[in-house]
Amino acid sequence: MSKVREKKYDYLIVGAGLFGSVFAHEMTKQNKKCLVIDKRDHLGGNVYCEEKEGINVHKYGAHIFHTNDKKIWDYVNQFATFNNYINSPLSLSKGKLYNLPFNMNTFYQLWGTKTPEEAKAVINEQIAKYGTKSPKNLEEQALSLAGKDIYETFIKEYTEKQWGKKATELPAFIIKRLPVRYTYDNNYFNDIYQGIPIGGYNTIINGLLSGIETKTNIDFFEDRIHLESLADKVVYTGKIDEFFDYKYGQLEYRSLRFEHELQEIENYQGNAVVNYNDSEYAFTRIIEHKHFEFGKQPKTIITREYPENWDRTKEAYYPINNDDNQKIYKKYKEEAGGMQNIIFGGRLAEYRYYDMHQIIASALTKVAEIS
Repeated sequence: MSKVREKKYDYLIVGAGLFGSVFAHEMTKQNKKCLVIDKRDHLGGNVYCEEKEGINVHKYGAHIFHTNDKKIWDYVNQFATFNNYINSPLSLSKGKLYNLPFNMNTFYQLWGTKTPEEAKAVINEQIAKYGTKSPKNLEEQALSLAGKDIYETFIKEYTEKQWGKKATELPAFIIKRLPVRYTYDNNYFNDIYQGIPIGGYNTIINGLLSGIETKTNIDFFEDRIHLESLADKVVYTGKIDEFFDYKYGQLEYRSLRFEHELQEIENYQGNAVVNYNDSEYAFTRIIEHKHFEFGKQPKTIITREYPENWDRTKEAYYPINNDDNQKIYKKYKEEAGGMQNIIFGGRLAEYRYYDMHQIIASALTKVAEIS
């Protein structure tokens, strides 16, 4: 006689972002029954795209897929065809536009240097003059890695806006290294595989969750006991401190606010990403979404991105991985590790910043561990 199933689902997956969607897809392939819930009114988490005026708007900030892992690249290509978009952002500082990342084009724009030898000489001279062997804060670290001109033109004000603190108050470890290239190459990423899914990231999420039961506008914490009773195991991708009702303290994050704006023109800034370094601008960058997919629409949509202090009413985007927060997180991680029927995964549950390919890899690893 076959065993009578006690629970309706094998897995309740809290959060329909990349981690939860990949996990659900892989477990469904193993004939496990999954329910995916999300508190937002849509699936996809932060990679969700909203179609407006025929343009796929990255609602929660620019998402550019890049990886050196062929396995991960092949995995996402099951669900979407990628274009050949290469991220080549611009940086506006004191009224002048510069190429990013820091490369020979940038150095020519700064100093008029034409050869790697000339650029290296300027940078090394400034490092010797302004750097220190034991940087105690972000400002000292940046000066020691790249010199005064690069720091003051591209890093100081932008970083202070991003973190809401003076560079002298920020820890040095935030900038572990600065990518300085002595080639004329504006490709921001070094990865072999890069691009944007044609039709937006929803194509990938819809592919991952095809045939899987999903529910939106569901807050796990408002009906937690009932929801947990539905499944043998819970996959939790939300904030780990919230799961434990902040019993060891509240972890800190930086938040973001996005202002989307329709422009009745075909082309606003000529590039997908333009950083605004100067403190006179409250936002850090403007995204023009159509350029991610080489759009020819008659109108355009831009998004201004404003860093903000986080509180529990706002979305948590960037964990603040200082010593105090890591001590708190360690306590939550230890308790989470002892739970048999709860699986924690993703940037909020693991309190770390993930790129998209890293989240997918993490979810596939977790599936392999428990299969």
